Amino acid sequence: MRKKTLRDVELDGKRVLMRVDFNTPLTKDGDVDDDTRIRAALPTINYIAEHGASLVLISHLGRPKGKRVSSMSLKVVAYRLAELVHHPIRFAEDCIGDQALEMASALAPGEILLLENLRFYDEETSNDQGFARKLSRYGDIYVNDAFGTAHRAHASTEGVTHFFEERVAGMLMEKELETLDNMRTDPKRPFVAVLGGAKVSGKIGLIRNLLDKVDRILVGGGMAFTFFKALGLEIGDSLLDESYMEMCRETMEKAGSGSEKRIFLPVDCIVAKEIDNDAEHRTVSTGDIPEGWVGVDIGRKTVDVFRDEIMKARTIFWNGPMGIFEMTNYAEGTRGIARAIVDATAEGAVSVVGGGDSVSALGRLHLKDRVTHVSTGGGASLELLEGKALPGVEALSDA
Repeated sequence: MRKKTLRDVELDGKRVLMRVDFNTPLTKDGDVDDDTRIRAALPTINYIAEHGASLVLISHLGRPKGKRVSSMSLKVVAYRLAELVHHPIRFAEDCIGDQALEMASALAPGEILLLENLRFYDEETSNDQGFARKLSRYGDIYVNDAFGTAHRAHASTEGVTHFFEERVAGMLMEKELETLDNMRTDPKRPFVAVLGGAKVSGKIGLIRNLLDKVDRILVGGGMAFTFFKALGLEIGDSLLDESYMEMCRETMEKAGSGSEKRIFLPVDCIVAKEIDNDAEHRTVSTGDIPEGWVGVDIGRKTVDVFRDEIMKARTIFWNGPMGIFEMTNYAEGTRGIARAIVDATAEGAVSVVGGGDSVSALGRLHLKDRVTHVSTGGGASLELLEGKALPGVEALSDA
């Protein structure tokens, strides 16, 4: 680690301000639906509480856009956290103000305070220095364990660090950085990246950057259709981003062909009359998508081709589903890729899965514990692999 971690600072008697990523999905009734991100922060939370420090936790939840939205309150997260730790948990109804500050000042060693949603204030996302200064009053030491927000220069991830002498990475942040840095700089070969999702705009930079770093890139999901269109194939009414067609064409030329090719596109796909689980659908070759039909998943032959490449790999990175996996009729491609990655991991491959949809797919199949690492940061992991600096990481103290 080139940044300081918890083990580099003295915690006894101190109050720690810690940025966590408790942006958890909620049920229709407002309960925590998936506590993965809460559990991911537990090692750091418990370490701090057990080493004689009190702890103030800050996070966002959803996108309230600077307004107080009751359905996006972190109170429900506080209840869930209290069920998972053996330390006293308190909740402040605001993230700034005298009451929250008094509650933080009254904490005894081992006690934990969770503040209300940071994004109830626009000043959080605009990285307002006055707001950051108010947040800094909650602690003597700053810890960032929110890898999922490390690519954002917000008040709680970057601005607040200007007011602390000690700014260190939590255990989750440390694990994420080491895992992804090793994957980027010294992967076991062959290295295969599996990339899906809807928008080519969010992945084309990564694809171009990875061409010189990986042995194979397997492209699925809605973004594959912009590649097809760039190659002159008809895609019916499938998702298309015309502004990226030229970039896709240039990328395919750079990726080589025949036995030397490094980008694999689907050879068949599931198409439907409309985006509805009960719509008429069928499998076609990728060059034969009928006019008016929409591509909704990769086909069985593509799963087999992708699986062969995955099973040869010693390092695997997966981000993005292969189709509209939320609909059961269009989920088989994503399921097939998930199972292939799990099987390759069992054979000794190092596998990292990032991005909410990919992680969700693993969760639905009860396979999260059968890959090497499940990343808590989709966008952050992509930017790190691209070689971009993450503001939330750069702001931490150097080791």
